[in-house]
Amino acid sequence: MKLSCFKAYDVRGVVPDTLNEDIAYRIGRAFAEVIGASSVIVGYDVRLSSPSLTNALASGLMDAGADVYDIGLCGTEEMYFATAHFDMDGGIMITASHNPMDYNGMKFVREGARPISGDSGLSEVHDRAASGNFTHQTERGVRHSINGRPPYIAHILSYVDAANLRPLKIAMDAGNGGAGLVAAEIARHLPIEIVPVHFEPDGSFPNGIPNPLLPENRSACIEAVCSSGADMGVAWDGDFDRCFLFDEQGNFIEGYYIVGLLAEAFLRKHPGEKIVHDPRLTWNTIDLVNKAGGVAVQSKTGHAFIKERMRFENAIYGGEMSAHHYFRDFAYCDSGMIPWLLVSELLSVSGKPLSALVGERMHAYPCSGEINFHVTDPQASIDTVMKRYADSAINTDRTDGISLEFADWRLNVRASNTEPVLRLNVESRGVESLMHEKTSALTGLLSE
Repeated sequence: MKLSCFKAYDVRGVVPDTLNEDIAYRIGRAFAEVIGASSVIVGYDVRLSSPSLTNALASGLMDAGADVYDIGLCGTEEMYFATAHFDMDGGIMITASHNPMDYNGMKFVREGARPISGDSGLSEVHDRAASGNFTHQTERGVRHSINGRPPYIAHILSYVDAANLRPLKIAMDAGNGGAGLVAAEIARHLPIEIVPVHFEPDGSFPNGIPNPLLPENRSACIEAVCSSGADMGVAWDGDFDRCFLFDEQGNFIEGYYIVGLLAEAFLRKHPGEKIVHDPRLTWNTIDLVNKAGGVAVQSKTGHAFIKERMRFENAIYGGEMSAHHYFRDFAYCDSGMIPWLLVSELLSVSGKPLSALVGERMHAYPCSGEINFHVTDPQASIDTVMKRYADSAINTDRTDGISLEFADWRLNVRASNTEPVLRLNVESRGVESLMHEKTSALTGLLSE
């Protein structure tokens, strides 16, 4: 039996065709047996299929002899936190994040919220779940309800000094996911006024699937910022492990520039620390880290790679341009709540609007943003780029796909880890017209 819902880092499938209660039960049995878990945190998102899948998963875990600690409706980062905070053997989140309406999925961690991916146990979970060859257990596990939110909220608040925060108005678009419940609780402890947008959790997603990476999904937050005179806007995906920021004029800010902003914020408080970044867009981050006296470390794209590198380097912070932000004191995991809090403190301390904080960096290192191409042979397309540009490059890096660096501009082109897509990023040193010129040329080449 082949389970097509297993991907490189997680499980994602159409309900009930490729992911259903029987498969969820099998995954629970297999997960507990493969990692030897006797205690597992389980949480779920707002999707309508999540409760029944959670019940089936819990049954599988308990039949494997594991005790289940159910934290209920939550965000993925709450599962990460609870697994580490309560010293559990593992954690599973039922979520499909920003996938279409009929999808659901699962994200997994080991003890200490360490990621599990294809090369670190997920393949074994697949094989055992697919075969159904489970070990007989004499004792069944027990299911407990546990409230992980109070210690999680306390930890999130520890990232800022509340005394530094001036009264701020922030437009927040939860996309009818779970973010509104948590954001409101955090803001209750701070001088922050929320302008709520789609705050009611609703698994039917009456306003569309929450995925602010798509430009068409940003209008509600932009309108709320502009009409309310907010200091900034925040929008999340369904399980709120990513957050997206808008300045006080309603302009969407590329995640790349937020990485540099947060790196600088950490290094002001913790000089000399290491900052991990992905290879897609790098010059702004490296420049800011070097100027702040830190050490910039490049990692392959993807949460499992970033987390592994951060642990190896003992890095205080890691950021990807895709709006994933990772924190050493958060068990090296990603959070969609910590970033907007840190930016709120930056706004308060600097006295500058967000447009000013990022505007100078956007001018210094203009970028294309990520451009996706559906291609039949990603490697052949990468080879085409190499053939055209490699000879004139002053540096070539193969950390993830290829990065070619020239005197005044650079490019990265890589195949997606999760879908048949080629992703292109281009940046330049202070010359926006050059960035557009090179982006246009590369787009034409890859579109062929």
